[in-house]
Amino acid sequence: MILFVNTLKLSTDALPVASLPRRLAAMVYDGLLLLALLLIATACFLPLTSGTAITWERFPLLWLLHKLVVATVIVGFYGIFWTRRGETLGMTSWRLRVERLDGSLLTWRDALVRIGAAVLSWIPLGLGWIWCVVDRDRRTWHDILSQTRVVVLPKGRRRSVSAG
Repeated sequence: MILFVNTLKLSTDALPVASLPRRLAAMVYDGLLLLALLLIATACFLPLTSGTAITWERFPLLWLLHKLVVATVIVGFYGIFWTRRGETLGMTSWRLRVERLDGSLLTWRDALVRIGAAVLSWIPLGLGWIWCVVDRDRRTWHDILSQTRVVVLPKGRRRSVSAG
């Protein structure tokens, strides 16, 4: 039986850190999934506006609520996957897993810090992402700020969790 609990340590002996192209490929997969979720969330608001765009000028309260829902969907998507499995669906496709430096699953605090730091990584034209190309340990700014890493899982290896 495989358990996914935050306090347990994932078996990560000498797993290689993910390269930038592999990370970006997983991000594209996740971006498509997230886009679908955001379209569904936005569609739920359209009956309230008779199908018109949700703008600050026309629907200020709905606009604020919509932004809150969008943020919640994004944080929920990454937070749930990272804290329960260590990987999103896109990461699974590319055999990637995000973990704390000790090899354990992220906590919700770790996930929130990582998401916020990822936004910071994009602000200067993605420099925080490109940083992993020059960093000795292949870590992005959000890896460094959240004290996490993204590792590549070997082919055919089952994800398992062991008590640490």
